[in-house]
Amino acid sequence: MPSERTEVQVRPGVEADLGALTSLYNHYVRETAITFDTVAFTPEERRPWLLSHPVDGPYRLMVATETDSQDIPGTSQEILGYATSSPYRPKAAYSTSVEVTVYVAPRAGRRGVGTLLYRALFEALAGEDVHRAYAGIAQPNEASVRLHERFGFRPVGTYREVGRKFGRYWDVAWYEKEL
Repeated sequence: MPSERTEVQVRPGVEADLGALTSLYNHYVRETAITFDTVAFTPEERRPWLLSHPVDGPYRLMVATETDSQDIPGTSQEILGYATSSPYRPKAAYSTSVEVTVYVAPRAGRRGVGTLLYRALFEALAGEDVHRAYAGIAQPNEASVRLHERFGFRPVGTYREVGRKFGRYWDVAWYEKEL
């Protein structure tokens, strides 16, 4: 029996992705300490976040989708993950620094989706006036540490017990990468 062939594509996120992106993020809100948000979002509550990531400039949203290899018109695309670059801090002197993050759908783990997303994100940022990228990784999260190290991120420090979620405190290790 032949297996279904699928292809992963990475593209800029668009407003039509809002529901699926919100659902993916809410999984991490409800089930993990990977994000320190503690209350799930509605798509309308998440809209300003989506709109803060245009298709150009230093603040990007890249989305990985799975499409049927037969490329049938009207076939839906399942979102497998997304990566963003966002302002590091609001003060003007930080404008050449970005904070980056990647979220992969639970069923898409260990398929290289995070790698594809970061590769596309950093290629998109190559022409921008961005000097450094920073990533905060709630600990423990070995998969995320390995992904970031593969892209040249180096540890710069750990905030101990900086967030409280699910009745316990969590550390966040910070990583940086020169762009």
